[in-house]
Amino acid sequence: MSTSNETKGFYKLSWLQRIGYGSGDLAQNLIFQTVACYLMLYLTTVLKINPAFVSGLILSVRLIDCFWSPVVGRYIDNRNPKLGKYRTYLLYGGIPLTIAACLLMLPQAATWSTSVKLIYATVSYTVLSMIYSVVNIPYGSIMASMTRDNDEVLKLTSTRMVCANIGQIVVQAGFPIGLAIVAHTIIDWNQALFMAIGTIPAFVILPSLPMLKRWLGKKGLYYLLLTIGFVGFAILFTIGKFFDVAELNTLIQTAKVMTGVGLLVGSLMWALVPEVITEAEYRTGNRPAATVNALAGVAFKAGFSIAGWITPLVMGMIGFDLASEESALPVDPAAWFTVTCVFAIVGFVLLLYCFTGCKERIATTPEKPVTYGEMFAEFKANKCLQLVLSIFVTVFLASFISAPVNAYYTHLAEYSVTAQNAILVFTCIIPAVLLIIVGGLIYKYPLTDERLDEINKEIEARG
Repeated sequence: MSTSNETKGFYKLSWLQRIGYGSGDLAQNLIFQTVACYLMLYLTTVLKINPAFVSGLILSVRLIDCFWSPVVGRYIDNRNPKLGKYRTYLLYGGIPLTIAACLLMLPQAATWSTSVKLIYATVSYTVLSMIYSVVNIPYGSIMASMTRDNDEVLKLTSTRMVCANIGQIVVQAGFPIGLAIVAHTIIDWNQALFMAIGTIPAFVILPSLPMLKRWLGKKGLYYLLLTIGFVGFAILFTIGKFFDVAELNTLIQTAKVMTGVGLLVGSLMWALVPEVITEAEYRTGNRPAATVNALAGVAFKAGFSIAGWITPLVMGMIGFDLASEESALPVDPAAWFTVTCVFAIVGFVLLLYCFTGCKERIATTPEKPVTYGEMFAEFKANKCLQLVLSIFVTVFLASFISAPVNAYYTHLAEYSVTAQNAILVFTCIIPAVLLIIVGGLIYKYPLTDERLDEINKEIEARG
C-alpha cells in the first residue's frame, strides 16, 4: 500500500524495478561501447579506410544527431502511446536497432572497392546512430517518470550505472577475446584486462553511492573521484614514457583502475539529469523529460564525436596512422561481424526485460505541443542544464578519446618513439587535463539536495 508521500510522487522502488530499468542501460551499452571503442579500429584496420575520412564521418554523424535528437525528444514529449509514454520505444525501437547493429560490420565489406566501402560505412553508421537515439532518449526519460524521491533516484542511478558498466566491461574485454576466439588467434589477456579493468571501480563505488554521498557530500564525492583519476593518468604516462610497460604490468593495471575511478564521474552525471528536469518543471509547469534527455544525449554524443574526430586525425598528424600501422587486434572481417551480432541480439533480449520491468508514474503530456523555440528557450534559461551539458561533453570526451587507443598501450614498445608519444598523448595527457576542467564545472553547479527537496514539495503542493 502506498504511503501519503508516495501518492504525491515520492515513490519507493523495489530492487526488481531498479534492475529491470538498469537492464536497458546494459542492453544499449553492448551496442554503444562496441561503436565507441571498436568502430574506428574496424573502419581503419579491417576495411583500411583512410583515418581522415573516418574522422570526418564520425563528426558528421554526430552533427546530424545534434539536430535529430531534439526532433526525437520533442516527438516523444508531445505524445502518450498506450504501451507507455517512454517504454513503448524500447520495444519498437529495439528491433530496428538490433538489425542496424548487425549490419554495421558485414564481412563482405572488406572485399568491396574503396568507394563502396565509404558509402557503406557512411550509411550504416548514420542509420544506427539515428535509431539509437530513438531508444536512448526515451529510456533516459523513464528514470524521471518513476519517482521524485532523490534517494530513490540516486539508488536507481547507481543500479543503472552498475548495469551500464557491466555492459562496458563485457564489450571492452569481451570484444578482443571474442575476436581472438572466432579468428583462432592467441588471446592477449593483458590487453583485454587493460581495456576493461578501468570499469571495476563502478562495481564498488556505485552501490556505495548513498553512503559516500552522506560522508562527502555530492561535490566532495566528485572531487575525490576526479583526483584519484588524475593521479592514475599521471602514473600511466610516467611508466609509458620512462619505463618498460611489460615489466610493470601490475602497477599499470592498478593505475588503469584509478583512471576508471575518475572517469566514473561521467556515469554519476546522469543522476543530475532528473534534477534538471525537476528544476525546469518548477519554473515552467511542464516536465520536459524527453527534451532534457535529448539535449543530454546530444552533449554525451558530442563528447564521443569530438573524441572520434580528433583521435584518428591528430594521431595521424603526430605520426601514427591507424590504417598503415600494425593492428593491435585481429583483422578477420567474419570475426568482427560475429562478435557484433552476438552483442546486438543479447542487447535486444535485455531491452525486452527492461520494457516489462519499468513502471511509469510521473509522465505528463503538455496541453499544447512543445515547439523547437520553447526547447531552446528552456536551454537558454536553464543555467543548471547548461552546466550539466558542459560537464557531459568534457567528461565523456575524456572517456572516449582514450578508449580505442587503449588497445595499443600494452604493446607500446613495439612502436616507434613518435608513435609511442602519440599513444601517450591520447591515453594519458588529454584525459588528465579534461578531468581538471570537469572539476571546475562541477564547482559551479548550484542545485543542492536540500533545495531539490523544497522544489519537489512545492511542485506537488501545486497539484
